[in-house]
Amino acid sequence: MSSSQLLDTRTTHFGDLIRNGKIYRVPAFQRDYSWTIENWEDLWQDIESIYHDSQSSHYMGAIVLQNSPDSNQEFTIIDGQQRLATLSILAIAILDKLQDLINQGQAVEENRERQNILRRTYLSDKDPRSLRYSSKLLLNANDNDFYQSNLINLRKPRNQRRLTTSNQLLWQAFEHFSKCLNGLASVVRNGEELTTFLTDVVAQRLVFIQINVQDALNAYTVFETLNARGIELSTTDLLKNYLFSSFQGPDDLREAQRQWKRLIDTVTMRQFPEFLRDYLSLSQTGVRKDRLFKTIRRAITNAEQAFHLLDDLEQYSDLFIALGDSHDELWRETPNCQPYIRELQLFRVKQAYPALFAAYVKFAPSDFVRVLKLIGVLSFRYLVVSQLNPNALQTIYNEVAIAIMNDQITTSREVFNACRSIYIPDDKFQQDFAVLRLSTKRHKKLVQYILAKLEEHECGHPIERNSFSIEHILPESASESWQRTFTETQLDEMTYRLGNLTLLEPSLNRELGNQAYAVKQQTYPQSRYRLTQSILAQEWTADSLADRQGRLARQAVQIWQADFV
Repeated sequence: MSSSQLLDTRTTHFGDLIRNGKIYRVPAFQRDYSWTIENWEDLWQDIESIYHDSQSSHYMGAIVLQNSPDSNQEFTIIDGQQRLATLSILAIAILDKLQDLINQGQAVEENRERQNILRRTYLSDKDPRSLRYSSKLLLNANDNDFYQSNLINLRKPRNQRRLTTSNQLLWQAFEHFSKCLNGLASVVRNGEELTTFLTDVVAQRLVFIQINVQDALNAYTVFETLNARGIELSTTDLLKNYLFSSFQGPDDLREAQRQWKRLIDTVTMRQFPEFLRDYLSLSQTGVRKDRLFKTIRRAITNAEQAFHLLDDLEQYSDLFIALGDSHDELWRETPNCQPYIRELQLFRVKQAYPALFAAYVKFAPSDFVRVLKLIGVLSFRYLVVSQLNPNALQTIYNEVAIAIMNDQITTSREVFNACRSIYIPDDKFQQDFAVLRLSTKRHKKLVQYILAKLEEHECGHPIERNSFSIEHILPESASESWQRTFTETQLDEMTYRLGNLTLLEPSLNRELGNQAYAVKQQTYPQSRYRLTQSILAQEWTADSLADRQGRLARQAVQIWQADFV
């Protein structure tokens, strides 16, 4: 199917969007109004800029609308509700300024007529029965009552503190733009200027790409296309909209909303696509983040399946967050997991999450700890030291996760057997470690971790990771005496070689600075760290640095060793 059949795309502006009897609905299950002062200030700065430059306009991004099957004047907002709601609030603030002029007795009849025309054009029509205004924009279930009753009808809430968070934000947006308008004295001085500001600046020079789609599947096709072009839409919102469309009755929808809120409060909107991919990888291979909607649409076709998915996601959401936080309450009863969780954080290991999800629910706690430890070793060898492409890890861990869930892998040893292809052999690991170079500016915590593990191997007991400074034997800022020993190329290449780094008490490190090696050589024996005491070379040269790193590499093979070899 061609793109022209899937969607209708045009350039438009706020005035064209909102006039001519069009009605825009935010789905009942769409997220609440969430813009804050940072968003309002950014928008106002853009509006001020185009106000002062009469030839300019401002691009507001894409707005995605789903056509109504019953009317060509009604649309569901797939993406863009925050921007449309905020611009309508700005229009309400302008109407309020006109009301101030009327109250002051300034051109009362003219300003009242302007107010009525602007209200009908950009905001709402008055119901002839109730004589109350109803909006061209209908917000979600949590925000619409307040928006219609208070903002559209210019009624200040009696007690702002009792409002929900999103209702408070709606009212605060109104107050913010009221203050901003006061700052434009040339605009608020009379009704003609206020009207021109709304009709010529806000309505005509804020430009959107309007994209109309026929159904949710087409909306997702748009989503993929726009993201490929760098225009950000929310996967999470789109997925939620599809799931919630499965629920028919209000009770089911309310329960789904409660579940969704708990889920997003735990995982966050930003992390949800990654979390969902990890969950789906428990049963499917090759799940891609840019195909999540199609995957869910294929799997979920009714309310029962949607509830089952939400139940499952809730079950794994706490674990997803805990795998990225060694202090999470989940590890309170299994503190022996914490050092391995810290390693996953340090190595930035996310590929293993599906396998860890599966191991956590299927294995005994002791076996889960062994899997955690194994993945730390695998990651250190593969990612940190040998610095190989992480894509292969994704495939292996995905297959391991499915095998665990299907009871084809039932022990940590079997996990290791399935991961043998990504376990870097000792000889290659030692060879790569012997030339490892890590900038202490970019990877300070990682260097501290490696030096601490080497020291613990030497002394036989744990040490505090934050108790020592990282000493560069060949200093980062080499003095002239060092430049006589090392060439310019060697200075660049060897300063951050692991063999050039050691542990040192902060006070001793400050004393040494970038002193010559002869001075440092006298100080190192005073250190309590055995790794530093053992620096015995008579001169510090490229060869002595390489010899020391070779010795460290041999120790590393023993330290970062899988239990199953």
